Amino acid sequence: MLYQIYHSTQFTYQQWVSFSHNLVRLKPRNTQSQTLVDFSLSTDPAVTEMETYDDYFGNHLYHMLIRQPHHHLKVTARSCVAMDREAIDQHFALAQEARLSTYAQVLNALRANTSDVIDAKQFCLPSRFVAQASRDVHEYAQLSFSAEKSLYDSVEEFMGRIFNDFQFVSGFSDLSTPVDEVFRERKGVCQDFSHLAIAALRSLGLSARYMSGYLETLPTEGSEKFFGADASHAWFSVFIPGFGWFDFDPTNNIVPSHQHIVLGYGRDYGDCSPMQGVVQGSGVSHLNVMVDVSRDESEG
Repeated sequence: MLYQIYHSTQFTYQQWVSFSHNLVRLKPRNTQSQTLVDFSLSTDPAVTEMETYDDYFGNHLYHMLIRQPHHHLKVTARSCVAMDREAIDQHFALAQEARLSTYAQVLNALRANTSDVIDAKQFCLPSRFVAQASRDVHEYAQLSFSAEKSLYDSVEEFMGRIFNDFQFVSGFSDLSTPVDEVFRERKGVCQDFSHLAIAALRSLGLSARYMSGYLETLPTEGSEKFFGADASHAWFSVFIPGFGWFDFDPTNNIVPSHQHIVLGYGRDYGDCSPMQGVVQGSGVSHLNVMVDVSRDESEG
């Protein structure tokens, strides 16, 4: 199964910008279930300097400098990603085995000093956009967990509660909106719900990380899908020692499968934001993002 992904980000500046410095994470990473087949990145205006490397978490990162005066900056990424149905099926089978691990067993296993557990422990700690959970958030999450209950089932139940208790409201929040405000107002977007879940799960002693990527969306029956109608997406992942990482999407109350395409992951949005940077200039800027995810029909 092949997916073609188009992601365009354009900044239009009120005044001329003399210099811009940007970090771009728009190249999907390879995972057990997905393989990057093709990728291209273009900019307008052309970059003066650019280097690419993998960051600490293994996400593909482009470091771009534009030194000539410019009134706008457009970054366009085109990707082709192949999804491995067999690998996805194997991961779902592994999840059935992981369901046998209780919350108490997982907490005990997280005390081990094996390399995978040591790596996962960094996702137990507060981070830039996921502060230590408040008592209210902790108690809200705790309702879904008990010592002898399946950890996987508990997380799945918790995901469903977020879906049912919170309203998706675009424009309510931004990066500066704290988890506590999202929890208090009971609304937000996928980024907020992921941060909330991660904060809550970390307060329970678990390793949880932020997943950044895309979600294939399908038009309603009888209607046509418009190009650019998609958006980038976020969900979260939980580590179960002995089995690995398992993803959950609280915005849609589903366990991600072939329709979720991973760009990168980290402790929170700040570790894997699609694009971030600084400019030298004055005035405000306008941001326009266009994303399209389409399945290659020739591949089924």
